Amino acid sequence: MHPLDPAVITVWRIKLGLTAAVVVAAVLGYELFHLFDEVRRFPFGLFTALVTVAGLLLTLALPRLRHRYWRYALDEEALYLERGLFNRVRTLVPLRRIQHLDVSQDLIEREFDLARLIVHTAGPRSSEVVLPGLRFEEAEHLREAIKRYIMEEDVV
Repeated sequence: MHPLDPAVITVWRIKLGLTAAVVVAAVLGYELFHLFDEVRRFPFGLFTALVTVAGLLLTLALPRLRHRYWRYALDEEALYLERGLFNRVRTLVPLRRIQHLDVSQDLIEREFDLARLIVHTAGPRSSEVVLPGLRFEEAEHLREAIKRYIMEEDVV
């Protein structure tokens, strides 16, 4: 099993940090809105400080843990994914069930030369599987390897 690229830790930290900043701003806005209420049970800034500390801890710790528990492998039969810190999920995608593949990058991933391989499979449920944190070249290589297998299967 292969690990994800370590640069994905930084990408996940940036994304989680931006989300945490929005939440902190919302909590601060709430506290400012209620600043002059006659009855306040807690001092001004307490909730903002707690949310800021929690957001900072999650932003620093969660991406590293998430990276540690993400693995993938490709063989001639299937694509295997393992992920999950608390709830372990093992996914097996038979290559013969794959309908099409996408390599996707958002702005932050592009800055770090990372991409996501998105695998679309036949079937009504869970028909999209995403493999994040790959170097762009590796995502392209995996897509081409899977595409070659699919084309060979169609010929036979």
